[in-house]
Amino acid sequence: MCGRYALAAEQDEILDAFAISTEYAGPILPADWNITPTRDIYIVREKREHATHRMIRELATVSWGLIAPWSETPQDALRSQSQAINARSETVHEKPTFRSAFTTRRCLIPASGYYEWATELGPYSPKQPFFIHGDGLLAFAGIWDRWRAPDGSYRESAAIITRPAVEFLATVHHRMPTFLPADRWSTWLDPALNQVAEIRRLMEQSRPAHGLSAYPVSSRVNSTANNGAGLLAKIELGEPETLF
Repeated sequence: MCGRYALAAEQDEILDAFAISTEYAGPILPADWNITPTRDIYIVREKREHATHRMIRELATVSWGLIAPWSETPQDALRSQSQAINARSETVHEKPTFRSAFTTRRCLIPASGYYEWATELGPYSPKQPFFIHGDGLLAFAGIWDRWRAPDGSYRESAAIITRPAVEFLATVHHRMPTFLPADRWSTWLDPALNQVAEIRRLMEQSRPAHGLSAYPVSSRVNSTANNGAGLLAKIELGEPETLF
């Protein structure tokens, strides 16, 4: 799973990395090295421009954790979010909370990297946190939705799609986010694409962990009260534990 991640890039860097030419008018989110569920996050999505009817790519702000469509109160919405921060790639097209968003409201979620905690199944001490990253910004495959509150206002939310971990990541945890290469972004974001089999094929990759690296970090990241670039500092593990 992915229950915590970091995004420390400037807004201009995100716009450039995801080829977004439209002006962003939403709230400016500060750099965050310990993003937690229900917090506001950036997503990248496509929408139809009213004036020209052409599809445009935009940066938007939503909250992390998909609000179940049947939520009746803000309390229900918050409770459902905490249970739906991730959607499994194997079943996202079937689960009532996720299936509508999967067919028409897909997004990319920018990240500098994410944290994972070792399980008892690998060679590391259980609950040892690791930071996983690439050479640049990562693009998590995600879904988003819009929920209408009882007062008539709308709240937008998103979930990260996860998959079984592979290669060295499987020695830390059995799940990992689903990453999408840039040459699949436009197809993934196209709301007109609603064929489940075709959408699922976009998530299939021969090397889903390609370009990723991981290293152990301090347990300070365990507390949601802690933040700052220092959370990314590498620590040394004692013998016989060694890093891949």
